Order: sequence, then C-alpha cells, then structure tokens
Amino acid sequence: MGIYQAALYWSSIATRRPANARDPRDPAYAWPRDVNYGVSQAPGYGMKVSLMIIGAPRWSNGNRPFNYSPRRLGDFADFAVAAARRYRDVHLWQIWGEPSRAPNWRPVTRARPGRRLTARQAAAPRRYARMLDASYVALKGVRRSNRVIGGMTFTTGDIFTRQWIENMRLPDGKPPRLDMYGHNPFSFREPDLRQGPQQPGWVDMSDLDGLAALVDRNLKRSRRQRIPLYLSEFTIETGPSSEFNSFYVTPDTQAQWIRSALRITRRLSRVYTLGWIYIMDVPGSTAGGLIYSSGERKPGYFAFQAG
Repeated sequence: MGIYQAALYWSSIATRRPANARDPRDPAYAWPRDVNYGVSQAPGYGMKVSLMIIGAPRWSNGNRPFNYSPRRLGDFADFAVAAARRYRDVHLWQIWGEPSRAPNWRPVTRARPGRRLTARQAAAPRRYARMLDASYVALKGVRRSNRVIGGMTFTTGDIFTRQWIENMRLPDGKPPRLDMYGHNPFSFREPDLRQGPQQPGWVDMSDLDGLAALVDRNLKRSRRQRIPLYLSEFTIETGPSSEFNSFYVTPDTQAQWIRSALRITRRLSRVYTLGWIYIMDVPGSTAGGLIYSSGERKPGYFAFQAG
C-alpha cells in the first residue's frame, strides 16, 4: 500500500484565532480543498494518507512569519486535535517539516557540525521537542491508533541532524514522545551503506544505519524500543533546477540510484517508508520528478515502481 502525503499549513487554515480551537467546525478554520480531495480519494487507490502540520499563524507567534514558533505550544497541539478530528481516517501525522533549517523554524541559530551546541543554539531543538511531545499527547488523545512522526530533519541543516537529535530534550531531560523519526535523506552520491558520511554532519541515504543507531541512543524511552525511520522525501534531479543548486545526474543514473536506495530500505527493517517528493518535473523549479514535464516516464519511474 502506498502513502499520499500532504501538508496542513496551520498558518493559512486559521488566519484568525478560533473560539474553540479543538473543534474542526469552528468558523475560523478554512480547511484546504486540495487536502480534502486527496484524503477522500486515497482509499479508492489503496493508499494511506500522511499529513504534515506546519506553520504558525500570526496571532499565535507575535505577528511574525509562519516559520516562527508559536508562543504557546498548546495552541499547536489544539490545532492538531482539530485536524485529527476532521481527518478521522488519517493515522500518520508529521510534526513540522525540516525544523533544523532556519527558513522553516525559528529560533534556529546556525551551528557548525561536530560541535556542542550553545544554549542559544540548543533552544530550537528543545522548543521543538516540547511542541512534538504536546502534539503526541494531543493526537493520541483523539485516537490511540494515530502515529506521530517527529524530528523531521534532512541531509544537512543549519543545525545538523546529529546535533538536532542529541538536543531534542524536554525540560526534565527526557526525550519527547514519538512513534517514528522523520528524515529526508537527499543524496548527492549513489546510496551505499559501506560509505562514510559525505560531509561532516551530513546524514544521507548512505548513512541510514548510523541514523537508526543515533535515534535509538538519544530518543528511545524504553530499553526495548526501536524507533522506525519515516523517510518522508527523497528525489534525484535529472537536469538543472533551482532545487538542489543545479546538481543533477542522467536519467539512467537516477534509476540506478533509486534501485540502490530501495535495496537499502529493504535491508534495513527499521525503514517504515521511502517517499518521493516530486512526481513530475516543473520547468524552472525542479527536474527531480519521475515523469518529464511532457508526460513521458523516466527510467526512474519504472525503478521506483518496481520497489
């Protein structure tokens, strides 16, 4: 069974403060039609749905842009409840997207890999940990079957993945609760677990075994717990674009790298899923699709389809 993933932008769904934030029928909420349609259509194609909650409205964060943390983290958790009540058939919930990047989550302060974070730098993963934990409690309160995906890092970052994970701590020093760890393992080399890190602090598809060990060491809350990896986004560009600083490979190489990545996911039982972020190329934006903008399927389409 495949997974359809979409984003719920709290910042645009609730541009004014709702009177009853946990009620999806509150007049302040404007639920997006594209998400409504996707959620309604997915079962007919045998697909699960995963929704990522991201973005804070200005009334929640001191009249700042969407990437600034809400002042009251409970407001985010209340919205998560409303979302879970509206989309009752959705059981996979991602908390924010790539918060280790300053453009996505403030108060991120840039750090250098391999160094201990200062108190100011550690404030971002710690605040995120509090929001994640509050969301976990809120979503489980709606349905115990809801699975909460946290961390949500990617290959590199303004705070690198290892630093982010090591500093995801609640005020009592414990890690936040989560069901799966989310990561986007974008790669600029053919995936192969025999390789070391491509750059200091990077965690790409070739480093997933190390990521699994790092997650367990820092985030598990019981001795027996083994936290699955939810690989939300992956892509390999086949032409110049603005997405990855014009790094790209040939279509045949894209297909080969996809096959290599899928071998890794089959080898590591810890991987829950591997998502592909772009289905079709968008000229001037991305060439990371599995289908050309003309509609012709790339060799990578068939490699990914084969699983």
